[in-house]
Amino acid sequence: MKHIVMFSGGIGSWAAAKRVAEQHGTDDLTLLFTDTLIEDEDLYRFLGEAAANVGAPLIQITEGRDPWQVFLDERFLGSTHGDPCSRILKRQMSEQWLITNCNPVDTVVYTGIDWSEEHRHRRLSQRRGEKGWRYEAPMCGPPYLTKPDMIAALKREGITPPRLYAMGFAHNNCGGFCIKAGLGHFANLLRTMPDRYAYHEAKEAELRQAVGWRNTILRDRIGGETKRLSLKQLREQIEAGGQVDLFDIAGCGCFSEEGAP
Repeated sequence: MKHIVMFSGGIGSWAAAKRVAEQHGTDDLTLLFTDTLIEDEDLYRFLGEAAANVGAPLIQITEGRDPWQVFLDERFLGSTHGDPCSRILKRQMSEQWLITNCNPVDTVVYTGIDWSEEHRHRRLSQRRGEKGWRYEAPMCGPPYLTKPDMIAALKREGITPPRLYAMGFAHNNCGGFCIKAGLGHFANLLRTMPDRYAYHEAKEAELRQAVGWRNTILRDRIGGETKRLSLKQLREQIEAGGQVDLFDIAGCGCFSEEGAP
């Protein structure tokens, strides 16, 4: 039986891989990472150390475009209403690798989804199951660990956690950028990595102008009315002293959300 862990670079996928290795060994275990090409530089350091710690080979694949190139080619700006970046750069890439290298009859695929988001696992398992694949989420079962528990376990193994966690980000994907993230997430990106925020702000403005989009990544729901909110507008709002719900984090879910386009 082949065991394939979707090794995202996050703490959950490392913890899941450890459980799979403990239960099944590493002879038939593979760690699969799909690169969006906008990852934080520290993610690659963590990938290598985490894979060596698990003791299984790490395979890195990439489609060749980053999310902004995908948005332009698809004529669709990603948001909570649709995620062409995740669909093309994550789901389709991983699925094609599985089809080329594995047989669903003797393959189990694992994700780092934990018990706090078990609904995501059920949705993913159902959708991929319709195509013949078996998906499991080891961190949805006991012992039930929180993300701080997993980070503490990682430190006990002598590995420094990905730096984005210490910077207040909920996940270690796409360099702290995520088109599904909330206002609090982007406020943190602006505060901790203003240059990176400026890059994404400029790319959003560039694409909106080039294609004539009115759409934006973010939505402002203050006052009960939903309004489009560009990254430029959010930055200006924060710089002017405006309030942002710092608990509006959301974000990520690349392997469980099918998206609109």
